[in-house]
Amino acid sequence: MSINRRVFIKRSLQVAGAAALSQLPLSASAYNDHPEWTKLMILHTNDWHSRVEPFPMDGGKYQGFGGAARRAAMIRDIRANEEHLLLLDSGDIFQGTPYFNYFHGELEFKLMSYMGYDAATIGNHDFDAGLEGLQKVLPLAKFPFLTANYDFSETILKDAFKPYKIFKKGPLRIGVFGINIELKGLVSEASCGKTKYLDPLEKANEIATHLKLDKQCDFIICLSHLGYKYDNNKVSDLVLAQNTRYIDLILGGHTHTFLDVPDIVRNLEGRDVMINQVGWAGINLGKLEFYFDKKRKLKDVKAHTVIISKNTIG
Repeated sequence: MSINRRVFIKRSLQVAGAAALSQLPLSASAYNDHPEWTKLMILHTNDWHSRVEPFPMDGGKYQGFGGAARRAAMIRDIRANEEHLLLLDSGDIFQGTPYFNYFHGELEFKLMSYMGYDAATIGNHDFDAGLEGLQKVLPLAKFPFLTANYDFSETILKDAFKPYKIFKKGPLRIGVFGINIELKGLVSEASCGKTKYLDPLEKANEIATHLKLDKQCDFIICLSHLGYKYDNNKVSDLVLAQNTRYIDLILGGHTHTFLDVPDIVRNLEGRDVMINQVGWAGINLGKLEFYFDKKRKLKDVKAHTVIISKNTIG
């Protein structure tokens, strides 16, 4: 399904599962009619949970879906046709199958490196092998892990993570940063040590402002492992979007939320923030197309959720 930034229909966030969207009014060839535009393709995943193989054909809800080999093939085929592409992940790469119990994250990071991930953030389950376990396998990830609100300065992972990274795609400067969930109550002290949790709203505003005003980024992406929404006052992606400035896109995780189309929320300045999350276990691949004019202003967006199964590969 396609959506267009210029004609978003805002629905009440109080309606369960509400999403702001519209049909794309321009023709499918609109981009071809504007050869001066720059297209940015973003592929994204979240909460892979060590699901290396497809779900078994055992009559379960997700039987036959997912699989790292299928995802790799799909990414390879999409990348072959795109000049400007980013591949991103929103955390909880570890835990969920015997592959993690045996390889402790080694296989997952090697596979993601093979697929060509550009950046990821970490989730609470990525601490399941402890700081020592994470430190051991981090060198196998040929891409950066970004987190702005975990302070590892008093741990063995000091200097292992950066808050953000800027990617140059054609004329565009794309700022990507990570924001993460509070570990207390989710991760034992033995597993996370003296990792300090910093206020996610404060840090997100700080980093996004820095990327926009100081680094002159044209588009800012937050890789979030906060969760899509909650019934209490816990900080979620919806809360993050409403209480920050300068973030254009939040790619979420943690709550395993299957969004058919991205949600759209107004930020503190009344500007649209897109939020997307694609479930869990590598069942889906998020596919977002952003079109920028010669002045690097966002003109159009197309959003797709691609189901990974044997029927969508080859």
